[in-house]
Amino acid sequence: MTDKRVMSTEEMVKSVAAVIYHLLERKKSVVVGIDGRCGAGKTSFAKQLQNIIDCNVIHTDDFFLRPEQRTKERLAKPGGNIDYERFRKEVILPLKEKSCFTYGIYDCHEGRITKTVAVEPKAVTIIEGAYSFHPQFSHIYDLKIFMDVEAQEQQRRIIERNGSEQLPLFTEKWIPLEEKYFDTFLIKEECDIVIQI
Repeated sequence: MTDKRVMSTEEMVKSVAAVIYHLLERKKSVVVGIDGRCGAGKTSFAKQLQNIIDCNVIHTDDFFLRPEQRTKERLAKPGGNIDYERFRKEVILPLKEKSCFTYGIYDCHEGRITKTVAVEPKAVTIIEGAYSFHPQFSHIYDLKIFMDVEAQEQQRRIIERNGSEQLPLFTEKWIPLEEKYFDTFLIKEECDIVIQI
């Protein structure tokens, strides 16, 4: 957004919703992606958009690698800790075909896929979460949004959400993996909208 004034979250949500409605004037279906740093508010922002727009929301958190997939070679690849093969097969291909589909939800606590979700096509689909713009499927988006957050605020939110005992795991493992992905594929630079809340 080029507006220099500070917008409230509600104003930003309405502004993005207006962009989506404008896209729908030219297209029958629109796929919106929300990527960005952990703790930046991607899931909350998607939820607020869903309160305004009748849409499906799909979370990339449901596609993190299962323990048996987490090889040293795989994790060394930028964006390698998401199961992009399964995401492409279970979500991206059906979205392109505009057909009904189901996908498995990975449970981080249990380390396995615990249930499936059925999705009926809607005019708007929002895909949110880290690694949403992986090159394996970044071509599908009509609108790309990057959610940013300053390091100090990011840590505060992680502690609030996950507890202080989990902070070292994020700062030493998950955040460096995300940053490698952002830098390698110029994720933020390639987005249509950058939001910092």
